[in-house]
Amino acid sequence: MLIETEPTPNPATKKFLPGVPVMEAGSRDFPDADSATASPLAEALFRTGEVEGVFFGRDFVSVTAVPDVDWAGLELDVLQVMLDHFSSGAPLFKPGSAAGIHIAADETVVEEDPADADIVAQIHELLETRVRPAVAQDGGDIVYRGYREGKLYLAMQGACAGCPSSAVTLKRGVENLIRHYVPEVETVEAV
Repeated sequence: MLIETEPTPNPATKKFLPGVPVMEAGSRDFPDADSATASPLAEALFRTGEVEGVFFGRDFVSVTAVPDVDWAGLELDVLQVMLDHFSSGAPLFKPGSAAGIHIAADETVVEEDPADADIVAQIHELLETRVRPAVAQDGGDIVYRGYREGKLYLAMQGACAGCPSSAVTLKRGVENLIRHYVPEVETVEAV
């Protein structure tokens, strides 16, 4: 099995492409070791002691290193963990009953006005078709968190969370695109 690596705009994060699907649909963010208990792969990556974030996309895993880590050594550890995981056919998530599984919905940070339903639908369409695929190329994701009175609230995940260029991406890229197609959006705010 060959696992490719790619740099991301975030120098603390690398993108690993195992050549097989990682998630059938959606994505999953593990911003700390406590959140990784649902996934044997995420747990193993955090056990290296040099990882502070893991993100699963459709065909990639983004790994964020703790500050001041030498990526040369960590990259070998991450590759070994991923090779062991994908070669063994281990599940991405631990089995459990539906009662033990919690999937957070898109958590809104503002109370939305029902009269804005058409605007919100346009925003969701643009995020799914234009924005999320572009952000996934950089090893991350962007999640809708609400719209109210001209303000769109989005959250960055994976390689994009904490990336030095994420503010520029959000303002110059995402905000300009959304405002072009949905003029009711006046500003985009990161949450």
